[in-house]
Amino acid sequence: MSHRQGDPRLAGAEIVVAASRAEGVDTIWGYPGGAVLPIYDALAKAESIEHILVRHEQAAVHAADGYARATGRPGVALVTSGPGVTNAITGIATAYFDSIPLVVITGNVPTDAMGEDAFQECDTIGITRPVVKHNFLVRDVANLAITLKKAFHIACTGRPGPVVVDVPKDVALATYPFFYPESVPLRSYRPHTKGHPAQIRTAAALIASAQKPYIYTGGGVIAANASHLVKELAEVVDAPVTNTLMGLGGFPGTDRRFVGMPGMHGTLEANMTMHECDVLVAIGVRFDDRVIGNTQHFASQQRKIIHIDIDPASIGKRVKVDVPIVGDVKQVLVDLLEVLKHTMLDRSRRAAWWCSIDTWRARQCLAYSASDLVIKPQFVIQKLWEATHGQAILCSDVGQHQMWAAQLYPFEAPRQWINSGGLGTMGVGLPYAMGAKRAFPEKDVITITGDGSIQMCIQELSTCRQYHFPIKIVSLNNGYLGMVKQLQHVHYGSRYSQSYMDALPDFVALARAYGHSGFRIERPADVEPVIREALQTKDRLVFMDFVTDPAENVWPMVPSGAALTDMLLTSRD
Repeated sequence: MSHRQGDPRLAGAEIVVAASRAEGVDTIWGYPGGAVLPIYDALAKAESIEHILVRHEQAAVHAADGYARATGRPGVALVTSGPGVTNAITGIATAYFDSIPLVVITGNVPTDAMGEDAFQECDTIGITRPVVKHNFLVRDVANLAITLKKAFHIACTGRPGPVVVDVPKDVALATYPFFYPESVPLRSYRPHTKGHPAQIRTAAALIASAQKPYIYTGGGVIAANASHLVKELAEVVDAPVTNTLMGLGGFPGTDRRFVGMPGMHGTLEANMTMHECDVLVAIGVRFDDRVIGNTQHFASQQRKIIHIDIDPASIGKRVKVDVPIVGDVKQVLVDLLEVLKHTMLDRSRRAAWWCSIDTWRARQCLAYSASDLVIKPQFVIQKLWEATHGQAILCSDVGQHQMWAAQLYPFEAPRQWINSGGLGTMGVGLPYAMGAKRAFPEKDVITITGDGSIQMCIQELSTCRQYHFPIKIVSLNNGYLGMVKQLQHVHYGSRYSQSYMDALPDFVALARAYGHSGFRIERPADVEPVIREALQTKDRLVFMDFVTDPAENVWPMVPSGAALTDMLLTSRD
């Protein structure tokens, strides 16, 4: 759909709505204020776009982010000037660090008032510049439509990311004939999508020569919709596969070739395989410090590294690679698999490699001591996986609960696991679930949280009530800021400074006050029945407050600055 020159003149606010409609936007998350009231008035007349009123601008961006992670389509948020923008920064930064496509439309004071410390004025462009893929200040209504087209194009192509479009109030009120182009040329922005053929052939030869290959994938595989190709590559090569925290679901979690998540709280088998492999095929990853541990130790190992990524700046940024391939992950894997079809592969050479991996697996590093008296958080995650048959969308907050879910809920498909990886933002779980439930109302959408994280955006229980989001909340309540406490235990002599939550609310009563259902679960025997009852409740939100063992920590663990081989498998290590 596009309007041509000569169509009736539209106000800038109406252009924002018309452009959003042309981009296929069906949901805008936001919170009104004086600078964006013209856009809100235009939205009131739009029938094909639903606006969802959150209770805090941070949640607006998180919810748009969750929608984007669940669907692969861009999320859209709308906030006002001044504090509306500053409240949105955390959500924008969260999406930026995880490469999530967002378009955030911000209001601003009229152009003639800019720089004069007007009421609710702030330098949106300057404030957001470090945490966006790009941002625009629209000073002339004649440029508004083309700017919005650029914003959506930039957000969704290449390495995705958030784009901010700042619309002063006078631009929103001014009129102009609306024309929205089908495409937009950007001379300085042309992402390279086709991998270099010679590099792909070199990569195929390395893989064919490997005795101990390893496939290491991240969020880039999910962003590129390339999970099926990773599975095909693993089968062709007969190689073990690991998914980073952002890549979970990019390879089936129950497949025999999956060795678990790598890194700080990864499995022993994932980390030892990373350490011992002779050819590492890295696909859509950043070699994050939480994944590879001590970079000097990692670089000292004699292995060849193939790195495939759409973003050339990510290749060689943290580790030296032998075969860099810049391009769209999906396209590169298609080409790589085609070359491998004509390459001699001796899969029998893998026997000794799989024997080593099975030896590490036999250590059962994720095992924990069960109890009939106190609820173990791992037990809750396992029962949740059983009750949902591994098919739910899990939206996690940040903390120990996040790590237990990542370790113990095998994700079978991409976009089942929605969490903040790069920025590690507490409070995202509830608004993420709102975004995912809006996208997939027929699916079970579950927030995994803790007693600390849930309070960061707990006001969104009101949004869930107003818009009938019957999500399920699983709170692993141990009375502490659990991950902080664990780090204090490991690194600070068990001095638990300010990590004890001494005045927690009655979460069940709070949920009921917002019009929802709630359960407080204190006995292991009640865990499974309550989960199943909550999942059967399709018409309302259910808050499950599981009182868990406060002494339980997340193991294994690679201490900060240590090598992957220096894992602590238990608190006794």
